[in-house]
Amino acid sequence: MKCIISGGTGFIGRRVVDRLLKDTHYVGVWSRRPGQDNRTAVATHSWDPLVGEPPLESLNGMDCVIHLAGENVAQRWTPDVKRRIHDSRVKSTENIISAIGKVRHKPKVFICASAIGIYGNRGDEVLTEESVPGTGFLADTCRAWEAEADRARNYGMRVVKIRIGFVLGKDGGALQKMVPAFKMFVGGKLGSGKQWMPWVHVNDVAEVFAYAVNNEISGVWNATAPNPVRNSEFTKELASVLGRPALFPVPPPALKLAFGEFAQHMVDSARVVPEKLTKAGFQFQYPELSGALRNLLG
Repeated sequence: MKCIISGGTGFIGRRVVDRLLKDTHYVGVWSRRPGQDNRTAVATHSWDPLVGEPPLESLNGMDCVIHLAGENVAQRWTPDVKRRIHDSRVKSTENIISAIGKVRHKPKVFICASAIGIYGNRGDEVLTEESVPGTGFLADTCRAWEAEADRARNYGMRVVKIRIGFVLGKDGGALQKMVPAFKMFVGGKLGSGKQWMPWVHVNDVAEVFAYAVNNEISGVWNATAPNPVRNSEFTKELASVLGRPALFPVPPPALKLAFGEFAQHMVDSARVVPEKLTKAGFQFQYPELSGALRNLLG
C-alpha cells in the first residue's frame, strides 16, 4: 500500500514510518523540515499544515493518508499557542481533505490522530470509544478535529480516528519532561495524584496505526494501554525504575505558574481504556506500566 504521512519526522511519526516500512508499504512524508529524514526508502515532501493544502502531486495515487502533525500541547498556553494547537489540527485536516477533493486518483483510507483530551475531566468513570466527549478547550478541539477527518467519507474513504493517550518514549512525549526532575531528586505526583493517566508505549502506538492500515477498521479507536494508572501510581513506578525517591508533590498553584491554563488539564482525570482494540484481539507489547518503563529506562 502507498502511504503518505504528515508529521512523519516527529516523535510518533518516525515510529509509524518504520513500522510501515517493516510491512513493505511505500511511505511518503509531509514535513515542514523534510531534510530531517534521511532514510532512502522514504519520499519526503515539504508542507506547512497552516499555510495551505499539501502538494497535490504528493497525494495523487496514494492509497492511505495518515495525519499526525500537530502543535505540542504540553507548554504554557497563551492565546497564540491555543490558536496554533487548534489550527495545527483542525485547519491542517481541512487542508488535507480539500486537497483530496482535487486529486484524480484519491486515497482509500484516511487515518487521523486524535487525543484522549476529547473526554475531558471525568474522575473515575471508565471511558471507552462509546463514551460521550467532555468539555473544555482540548475536548472542543478534538471534536472539531475528528469532524474534519470525517469529511473524507464524502470521497468514499475508510476513516479511522485514533485517540492517543500519554505516550511514553525515550526521546519525546511525557517522559522527556518528567525524567530530568526525578533524576535531580525533585520528582513527585501532580496535585493530589488521584487523577487517572491513560499512558501508552510509543511502540504500541505505532502498532495501532499499522493495524489501522492493514485491517478494514473504521471509526474511533482508543490508543492507550489496557491498564491505566493513577498519577500517584505512575510517579511511584517511575521513581522505582529510576532508583530515585518521589518526595516533592507539585501543587496546583505551581503548575498554574509554570503552564498557565494548561495546568488544569495536567490534573484532569481520564480513565480511558482501549475497549475496541481489546475486543479485536490486538496484542499490546507493553500492557503494564512497569514493563513499559523498564524497557525505556531500566
